[in-house]
Amino acid sequence: MTATIINVILVLAGSLLGLAFQNRISDRFSSGLTAALGLCVLGIGISSMISTSDTLCVIVCMAVGALLGEAVDIEKRMDSVGEAIRRRLARSGGNSRFVEGFVSASVLFCVGAMAINGSMEAGMNHNYDIIISKGVIDGLTSITFAAAMGVGVAFSALPVLLYQGGLTLLFSLVGRGIPQETVTEMSAVGGVIIVGIGINMLGLPKEKLRVGNMLPAVFLPLVYQPLSQWLAGLAGG
Repeated sequence: MTATIINVILVLAGSLLGLAFQNRISDRFSSGLTAALGLCVLGIGISSMISTSDTLCVIVCMAVGALLGEAVDIEKRMDSVGEAIRRRLARSGGNSRFVEGFVSASVLFCVGAMAINGSMEAGMNHNYDIIISKGVIDGLTSITFAAAMGVGVAFSALPVLLYQGGLTLLFSLVGRGIPQETVTEMSAVGGVIIVGIGINMLGLPKEKLRVGNMLPAVFLPLVYQPLSQWLAGLAGG
């Protein structure tokens, strides 16, 4: 939970700065920050990716996970949920600018691969690097969001606390029964997905990588590892 609390504090701090500099943040400033942070995310993903001791596991899990995610179209569904929430709250009346800032920031900060992978790393490995890095990105993003959409962005810190903190606690409980080598491969697969996020942030692909559709791959080492060990036992027998 410590890393999530830091994430929340950074969102609040960024929102306050954004409110202080409302209508004074240029597109050039925002794009420069995004490029710098994209490089950092790329480095985080690579460092997790190279921790694997079973490259075939990462390849198989990524391939199968991507196929499963594309079949369900997870990213589209995630986007649809966020848009449905935004429309519903907008129709409820009140300060529409507040609602837009709150919903837009909440969806961006909560619905994503870094939130899930970071919570997994924090809960299972007590590794807070991903969530803290995400917190820095969220904090800087909240500056530009709050400058454009107002105080509603600051209130997105509450969903971040509940969602990300809840995931971290869940992974800490579930992770106790998972072998360490399986956790290592889950982290490596998550690293590949985070590399994809960095590539998107840098705007390198002509078509944005659908990293949300790759999320099932993170959990496939839970199946791959015991299955590969069973098959190795059969071959050895």
